[in-house]
Amino acid sequence: MVPSQTLVRAAVLALAVLQALASDTFIAAVYEHAVILPRTIHKVSPADALALMNRNMDVLEGAIKEAAQQGAHIIVTPEDGIYGWVFTRETIYPYLEDIPDPEVNWIPCTDPTRFGQTPVQERLSCMARNNSIYVVANIGDKKPCNSSDPKCPSDGRYQYNTDVVFDSEGKLVARYHKYNLFMSEANHFNYPKEPEVITFETPFGKFGIFTCFDILFREPAVVLVSKLQVDTVLFPTAWMNVLPFLTAVEFHSAWAMGMGVNFLASNTHNTIMSMTGSGIYAPDGAKGYYYNMKTEDGHLLIAELDSHPRLSAAFPPAVTWNSNASNVESCLPDENDFSGLIFHDKFTFTELTKPEGSLTVCQKDLHCHLSYKMAEKREDEVYVLGAFDGLHVVEGQYYLQ
Repeated sequence: MVPSQTLVRAAVLALAVLQALASDTFIAAVYEHAVILPRTIHKVSPADALALMNRNMDVLEGAIKEAAQQGAHIIVTPEDGIYGWVFTRETIYPYLEDIPDPEVNWIPCTDPTRFGQTPVQERLSCMARNNSIYVVANIGDKKPCNSSDPKCPSDGRYQYNTDVVFDSEGKLVARYHKYNLFMSEANHFNYPKEPEVITFETPFGKFGIFTCFDILFREPAVVLVSKLQVDTVLFPTAWMNVLPFLTAVEFHSAWAMGMGVNFLASNTHNTIMSMTGSGIYAPDGAKGYYYNMKTEDGHLLIAELDSHPRLSAAFPPAVTWNSNASNVESCLPDENDFSGLIFHDKFTFTELTKPEGSLTVCQKDLHCHLSYKMAEKREDEVYVLGAFDGLHVVEGQYYLQ
């Protein structure tokens, strides 16, 4: 007697879960996607919007299948990876779906019409289910509102830049609405009334998720790590590399080290906009990364990570910052200090001129101290320590240190 496809899938899933439970590690994948963009800036029909999204999902599905075949338990795909970013509030509307709260216990692949027309969620759910892998994707959510809500937009709906996570059965297990919108995003997306701090449990650790620009803010990024103690952070992004500070691979790797978590960064790929730089990072360094400004090709990264990095022998030892600070001398101007703009903010920098040592750089009341040791520094590389303390005015006004 030949077992049914359902029983076979259940057996495969059970085996995968047992394997994950039996190990202190898991296999992670991220895909850097060269997004197929809309051909017009004008509003299109829902059918045309879905056609474009299916073209992008065809590419993503190929990467998901390959990752699953190589044993990956989870794959992260980029922000804007299904429809791009060339939109107004009105023109993005045909691309949006109603994404329910994961508490509804929903597998779109097996129950696609439960929340209306949701073909994108159905297909992503089936990708996860058919390949027995967690799938992380970025899409758009729409929520109706009315005049009783004083913040309701004039068109009667909220629109959110949204991350979704489907588990290896295709079940929706996480939904995150981006809180910190970057510049023109505010023209077509809303942010939630309060920052969302989203976590979910897996057989291979506790995961948190946020999107791109969120990483520069305390909420939700720091809260996820410091208060909720996640093991791994998922990071769909459309990151435009801005030298010398906001370079994707270096910044994201340093963030993982500083926060003591695994960090799965999946970037879009568009060299015209300097979008590249994806990686799989652990607290003790990068396990794999990709940066390519020469071609327009996508790229799949796969690496093994500790499920609970804080319990790993490779986890960096704790630093007693108060003790370090008490040994630092007062801040004095240095001949190597200079000024420079990073994203319109005027930083004070000092150059690291020696192979190792301690440096301090100050601006107003902010004193930054660094003890360092360099390895394999090339002649064409320059390293600096920088500080900014002031009013940031690019995509809103707020004080930064």
